[in-house]
Amino acid sequence: MTNIVCDDIETGKKILKSAIENLLAQNYKAAIEKIEKADKIFKSNNSIENVSVCMSLLALLNVITNQESTHDALATLRDSAALAKYSKSSTAEIFKEYALAEIYYKNNDKSVALCHYNNIKNIELDKKDEYGIIGYIIARIKQIRADQAYLFPPTSDPLVSLVKIGRSITAQTDIDVLLKVIAEETKIALQADRCTVFLLDKEKDELWSKVALGLDSQELRFSANKGLAGYTVKTGESINIKDAYNDSRFNPEVDKSTGYTTKTILCMPIKNNNQEIIGAFQVLNKLNGVFTKNDEDLLVAIGGSASIALENAQLFEQQKELYKEQKLLFESFINTLASSIDARDKITAGHSTRVKLYSMLIADELNMDTKSKEILEKAATLHDIGKIGIRDSVLQKEGKLTDEEYKHIQEHVVITHNILENIGLNDDYKQINEIACSHHEKYDGSGYYRHLKGEEIPYGGRILAVSDVFDAITSKRHYRDKMPIVNVIDILLKGENVHFDKNLVEVFLNISVNKIVKVFLTENHHKFKVKDDKLLSKYTLKDIYDISINENSSAKEKEIVNLFNYYYAGKQDKE
Repeated sequence: MTNIVCDDIETGKKILKSAIENLLAQNYKAAIEKIEKADKIFKSNNSIENVSVCMSLLALLNVITNQESTHDALATLRDSAALAKYSKSSTAEIFKEYALAEIYYKNNDKSVALCHYNNIKNIELDKKDEYGIIGYIIARIKQIRADQAYLFPPTSDPLVSLVKIGRSITAQTDIDVLLKVIAEETKIALQADRCTVFLLDKEKDELWSKVALGLDSQELRFSANKGLAGYTVKTGESINIKDAYNDSRFNPEVDKSTGYTTKTILCMPIKNNNQEIIGAFQVLNKLNGVFTKNDEDLLVAIGGSASIALENAQLFEQQKELYKEQKLLFESFINTLASSIDARDKITAGHSTRVKLYSMLIADELNMDTKSKEILEKAATLHDIGKIGIRDSVLQKEGKLTDEEYKHIQEHVVITHNILENIGLNDDYKQINEIACSHHEKYDGSGYYRHLKGEEIPYGGRILAVSDVFDAITSKRHYRDKMPIVNVIDILLKGENVHFDKNLVEVFLNISVNKIVKVFLTENHHKFKVKDDKLLSKYTLKDIYDISINENSSAKEKEIVNLFNYYYAGKQDKE
């Protein structure tokens, strides 16, 4: 019985997909008939998400064909939204937003229409784009921003089409999105039902594309020796087939597997400025009649704009890959440097990692941007690299340092500065050096080595100061145990605007203690019970401090402090 239901739903999806193609081609009568048919199938099989899709599309079509007022359509869409939410379907959410966007645009409310279209961009598909709507939506947003007609016009001026395509693809650097945009704009310009843009992978001798129109959004890849697109790429010839099933070059097997009916085909190579073939257009089913010589000329012109954009996008992708490789090498170098300190200084092994983790917690509380977090993270990892130049007798001493030894170990920040300065980092990453070598500066100017004061200290350096001291006095050493957490927090509070930036101390003390415990666990590698994690997530370090010093704290509150101290002490059940 289950298989029958699944087959029925798939049948409904095929009908609905065909209806959507009719809608985009402005064949509204056929679209309504097919949607109503698909809707009955979905209702009989209790496919709530697809019922929601049908409701959204029928509401839109009823407004387009003046069968229903905007007020009534919006009421229907509220019901559709409820079903989409109930089914937790991103596809249903997308169609609901799409229908709202078009209805508002039809009512001359461009700003609201764009809001709904932008909502779609923020919805993450929980599965493939099974109705092939995303490419259309990308192009539609561009149309609305340019104040172009409601839905797609039935005719297209070649010059206007070229301007639109050029404007649409010039600034696009994401190769997958670019392929979809070019395909959608080409389909509109040539008044066709479908278009796919293939790129030639010379190394593998394959054609590939992110299928956007009429098929699923998976990557399509096949040998460059196959199909009409392959023939076009290999020979450089254009193909204009006016009756696919009466042309020996056409392979009907694809239609059989997809349920699509191909009638007319225009296939043409895409050439770069050096007249090298870099891909191919495959345009299917002219909406009215067959593809003409004018269509061929227009596609050649489109290919000129598209080839430049595609080559630029590919170059951008190559640069991104090169940057990723350089970044990985740099991060590997940083981690190797940090590990060299752990290898020499067994007493404080893992300190830099924990300082990094505490600093990232502060950065998250501050909602710091990605680039600043990246710089801070690397500075935290490298903040003690200068200890590589400190004598073993001082670095590994288990006990109090003499005045001379203390002065010597202070030199590690100067050495850190000199090491990082000689790496020759770019301007962005020079901040790493400034932050790393300022972690011993104090807010009142009494720190070292440059005796910076207040906001003269780089912001990242002030964050490191809090993280560095907290880890130093909460980590176990051979010659002393961990300091009680109340004493630790006392030191932070008394150091506000003396040693530390008061605002950053407040931020740190407001971090939930389950996150702090997770850093503790990197040192002792014990397990964090799920129920304890959830419980401690409701309390901050400041809460732990306040409960600890309050004689009137409840038994439940004291249990929370005991639980925190259990993990802080690094204890573990016998089990």
